[in-house]
Amino acid sequence: MIQQDQQEYCMKLGTYGNADVHRIKKMLVVRFMKPHRVISTCRVNGGLHDDLECVFNHQSCEPAGHSRKELKTIVTSPEIYLKGLCDRFELPEKTASLGTAANMNYAAVETESFRGLEVTAICTGGVEGNAGRAGDPASVYEVEGGFEPLDRIGKELHGTINTILLINRELSKGAMVRTIMTATEAKTAVLQELAVSSRYSEGLATGTGTDQIAVACSLDGGKPLTSAGKHSKLGELIGLSVSGAIRKTLALQNSLTPENQRSILAHLRRFDANRESMTDAVAGKLQKETAEVFRNNFPSLDRDPMAVGALCSLVHTRDKIVWGILPQSCMKEIFSMHGAQLAAAICHRTDRYEEFFKTLSMKSIDVKGDDFLQFVYACCALGYSEKWKD
Repeated sequence: MIQQDQQEYCMKLGTYGNADVHRIKKMLVVRFMKPHRVISTCRVNGGLHDDLECVFNHQSCEPAGHSRKELKTIVTSPEIYLKGLCDRFELPEKTASLGTAANMNYAAVETESFRGLEVTAICTGGVEGNAGRAGDPASVYEVEGGFEPLDRIGKELHGTINTILLINRELSKGAMVRTIMTATEAKTAVLQELAVSSRYSEGLATGTGTDQIAVACSLDGGKPLTSAGKHSKLGELIGLSVSGAIRKTLALQNSLTPENQRSILAHLRRFDANRESMTDAVAGKLQKETAEVFRNNFPSLDRDPMAVGALCSLVHTRDKIVWGILPQSCMKEIFSMHGAQLAAAICHRTDRYEEFFKTLSMKSIDVKGDDFLQFVYACCALGYSEKWKD
């Protein structure tokens, strides 16, 4: 039952399979009307369980600059923190909980179905400060009784993608584990398509450092489904629902959309570029009058689709060299070729391509962060210097 003083803050989002979903204040609550099997990453009641009665996703703080004393108990005494939330919202203690700083009003719900099989993904997400790539440098090392900082900060930055997945059919225990693999691949695919930069390396993000997930399947007594991989219809439904929900919640929470990623800076962010540093670097390579025009009209360059397309080509080939797909021995020619394309796109002078290629081939070229940025800035300045010449 929902407390009387919370009813005015309670909104039923729907019934999915054998579960009711409500938004209560800063919490999304999934109550099971029939027994479910749950697998989750939760600190308390995590792992695989057949006796849980509820799953919830709770906004515990603001995304940035918010340090509540109570949050310390999430790590030091997670059982106490969970009990406090369950008591406050009158929830059963046999509960799996997810925590985040994301706004519950920006939660996205996506359902996919096929021949009576139904999969619903309920996602919240923010990636502005904590997007990372698997294998990025760690910030802490877990020791007995706590975490030892491995860098200057030793803290998790804000940004978490949380996923609750509801399936209206019973799954085997092995298939339940596989659902997490498929859902994670779907999340990563969205981040790759949106070209989300890691905040900890020069790579593209595959998730955040604090992502959480809970998957619940109804124990309907039928023969359990045994496959949740990409070849099975269940796997397809998981992929579609999760990717759809994550795409929507990131658009709501961070305004992270394909249209907003149509930006040169969006694709250079992982190399520590920002508007001020790029503006200063490019303007410094231009004559005074042209530099002033550039500074006053930076967004026109940053969001020009031809320039963005050419920049993406340059960044992508840089990645191919780093990954070993393209040989280092061809780096100068490859960079000069795509750099000339960028310069030509900026000034709309394809007839100057060969000249641009020759000029850029004399530049210092490297795949490393700042060296790569300086080459990009040189390409931009080269193109902009020719933009208004008849």
